[in-house]
Amino acid sequence: MPRDLSGYLREEVKTTPFCPGCGHGILMGAILRAIDALGLSMDEMLFVSGIGCAAWIPSPNFKADTLHTLHGRALAFATGAKLFNPKLKTLVVSGDGDLSSIGGNHLIHAARRDLDVAVICANNQIYGMTGGQVASTTPLGSLSATTPRGNPYRPFDLCRLVQAAGASYVARYAVVQPLLLQQAIQRALVTPGFGFVEALSPCPTQYGRRNRVGDVAELMKQLQGALVSREGAETLPETDRASRIVYGEFVP
Repeated sequence: MPRDLSGYLREEVKTTPFCPGCGHGILMGAILRAIDALGLSMDEMLFVSGIGCAAWIPSPNFKADTLHTLHGRALAFATGAKLFNPKLKTLVVSGDGDLSSIGGNHLIHAARRDLDVAVICANNQIYGMTGGQVASTTPLGSLSATTPRGNPYRPFDLCRLVQAAGASYVARYAVVQPLLLQQAIQRALVTPGFGFVEALSPCPTQYGRRNRVGDVAELMKQLQGALVSREGAETLPETDRASRIVYGEFVP
């Protein structure tokens, strides 16, 4: 039987702010299960987030100390908190727009310094909360509020970016792989240095609707179908690789 995780949540918060079909609820469960599996004390943890849908995962839901910071500045605040109190188990949970677009420079340098924090980037490939604008992770050709004719730019490969900057642990899994995602979060939490997990989480309201995939089940199936392991990607023809998403551990 799954463990009861209600002790990690604030009693006064009765609902989450996520849209129906949003993958962030699955991610929230994976984070709490990872913390529970490791036996970590919430009293010794700090959760930091910026602005966006994913930033609402720890704040106000988790019964712990949280910093809900300026847009793009989650890692800057986390750096200050970790330097002031190195004993804190610091976990940053925020979205792709917050961490890799507005806060992209902080992400690169935190990885370069190998700052001893864990970072979960909930990547829904679009600015979900602020209007559906194109993000640095939006796939080529995808529709958004600011690219009505299709995104003309290549997206960041966040795992490769953070790996190149020098992070100690880097992994990518989707919310349709909840056990693997949980295990990666656990690894990020216990690995000394900068641990980074990219969690692919579909957004039916902004990305799905704008790209004419309004059915949540279909959106999840498309995500599942696009996934390919690192080993499997090596055998794919070059013409097929652009449409696939490679998952796994990039820096174990």
